Amino acid sequence: RIKKETEQNATKIKNKPQVQNNNLTKRKLNTKHETKSVKSEQDSKIELPTKKSNVKVESIRKKKMSDYEKIENIMKAHKWWEEDDLLPGRKWNHLEHGGICFPDEYMPHGVPLLYKGEKIVLEPEIEEFLSFYADFPLDGPQLGDPEVAKIFNANFYADLNQILPKGHILKDSKFKDWNFSLMRDHIKKMKLIKKAATDDERAAAKAEKERKLLTYGIAIVDDHLEKVGNFSMEPPGLFRGRGKHPKTGKIKHRVYPNQVTLNIGEGAVPPVCPLPGFSWGAIQHDPSVTWLCKWTENISGSNKYSMLSASSSFKGKSDREKYNKAMQLKGYIEKIRKDYEGGLASKESTARQIATAMWLIDKLALRVGGEKDSGEEADTVGCCTLRVEHLTFNSDTNNEIELEFLGKDSMLFKQTIDFSIYKKIGSMVYKNLKDFIAKKKSSDQVFSDIDPSILNRHLNNLMPGLSAKVFRTFNASDTLQNELPSEGELEGLTIQDKIVKFNDANRQVSILCNHQRTVSGSMIKAFDNLGETLNRLKEQKAEMETWLSISEKARKKIPLKTKKGEGSEIDILDAEVKFIVGKAKKLKAEAKTHEEKVQVTQLNEQAASKKRELSTKKIEEAHLFLNPPTQDQIKKRIMSWAAKIQNKDVDLRDRQQNKEVALGTAKINYMDPRITVAWCKRNEVPIEKVFAKTLRDKFVWAMNAPPDWEFSYSTFLQINQKK
Repeated sequence: RIKKETEQNATKIKNKPQVQNNNLTKRKLNTKHETKSVKSEQDSKIELPTKKSNVKVESIRKKKMSDYEKIENIMKAHKWWEEDDLLPGRKWNHLEHGGICFPDEYMPHGVPLLYKGEKIVLEPEIEEFLSFYADFPLDGPQLGDPEVAKIFNANFYADLNQILPKGHILKDSKFKDWNFSLMRDHIKKMKLIKKAATDDERAAAKAEKERKLLTYGIAIVDDHLEKVGNFSMEPPGLFRGRGKHPKTGKIKHRVYPNQVTLNIGEGAVPPVCPLPGFSWGAIQHDPSVTWLCKWTENISGSNKYSMLSASSSFKGKSDREKYNKAMQLKGYIEKIRKDYEGGLASKESTARQIATAMWLIDKLALRVGGEKDSGEEADTVGCCTLRVEHLTFNSDTNNEIELEFLGKDSMLFKQTIDFSIYKKIGSMVYKNLKDFIAKKKSSDQVFSDIDPSILNRHLNNLMPGLSAKVFRTFNASDTLQNELPSEGELEGLTIQDKIVKFNDANRQVSILCNHQRTVSGSMIKAFDNLGETLNRLKEQKAEMETWLSISEKARKKIPLKTKKGEGSEIDILDAEVKFIVGKAKKLKAEAKTHEEKVQVTQLNEQAASKKRELSTKKIEEAHLFLNPPTQDQIKKRIMSWAAKIQNKDVDLRDRQQNKEVALGTAKINYMDPRITVAWCKRNEVPIEKVFAKTLRDKFVWAMNAPPDWEFSYSTFLQINQKK
């Protein structure tokens, strides 16, 4: 069916009337220089200048598209947002897909574990699990942190000890006597070998990837092609988790087809099971759900799903509905705020707790929270599950509380809330919280009378379909729209300056939603490199400015850029790079043994290091001239360097301000994309400067938003009227 639709679309394009313009291929270039004719791919003659000509002609070679890329282009033609909605509760009428791809079976390497200095050759299953452990870096977040490592090691040892058969030498032994050094060396070596893959090996891997994409990466939904998101089964390994997750280090077992349930349309042919000797666990036809495959993972016993991609119509419809619901809330927000402000003084405990929780969710953008087994999952909480220990009242004032707890994904929420800035309402909230924790233990819940379901039932009475989680989307979108500068405020600014202003607004939303990120070592290094580049540009500009004050005769003695072929340091480095690269290519073509492949990787790393050294040397001489410059040439270059300095300075300040704030999370999940699209159109900012390709594909339905589009209740009513 995919092939048939591809051919139909290709036929439509082929039969489309073409504008004939034979003069284009016959036209001669307007040049006085001598020309020669060459044959094009269509055997038509094109006049091109010879080498003597100063006119540069670049031949544009179109990259040959793979079959999957052709199908991807066909998918983009489907404008699902222009189609009528399906019946309520129905997600699709027909669904076909290729099932799910399973990881290759484990290939034993035979490298032993050292136990009390003795080499222990292991059974393949045990060797696989121990290899998972050996692959974790000793300085990583799991084994590098002593507190996390203690949990990680205990869980791994406990799981493996259950798998070990009775009488095995490692059964009930001490984990501290296990030495993984030989395995670690082997894994490190295999990674070096993989980097030195030959062109044929890379081509074979690419072809296999293409095969899997065509087999499993495409689904047919209501006669349209859709991209599948996660079509590869999770491989076995060790569970990582975030922070001190109680299950970090536990073994994730391999999943087989008989554990998988498929969801396809009635009448659709079930996909062939890819593993010989197995069959699918079950096949169902449920158009009320959007998942394609379902299985249960062994770590927490929860269901996992294979779904369509983020750019699919399923996800697009869900996103659009979510943002429209948040926009609808804008028409009810004043009524809801009056309701919970009135409830703050209620004599009934439950009503006061609902009102106080709603204030925290609305004003502090807290997640609602939910019940969970603390022994099974990380100790993360939300508003309804706050405990007394999470609140610290400032004894010096009567209006400050420090909130500190782990939110979603173990992200720390730590803020001191000054309730006095919220005036009378803030004082009432402060008093209520103090009353709620009175005579309670530190482990008791603050909101002991309510849970998310009670809160959501109350909200549903105020606005149909409203739940507490809509408030985060509403507040994020509303904050973005209010924080974005107007056309007048941006007048005269460059595109880069406008992007910085957008990032400032984006940052305010991320701070509101407590979207943080850890500053990694690579990020710190990138900041250092950017700072060094900026300082170097400033030093070079200062040096050029001194040249303006000297005489014309003295200017002839200023340092000049090294000319190629004069045996300079740049020439030597360039020759070294070419020699090492050539040696690596030759060895790579002839490499047969693992040792030779490791040597290829080492040579490539050596060449990369020399290339960086060469690049640094060229940058150091970038401001110099090949010949003694005139005063006008120096002035022109100084102006060029001033522009570079300004751009780098803006870029560095913007990155520093955002280094601990995750801007992307709000873009992906909370800020209505139509606000961003409309703002970009109004202010002539290319959307690709703000949204990466993945986001442009995800929010393709929002790209038609006009420049005057607003996140408002009136816009919501207009959308509903069109329906």
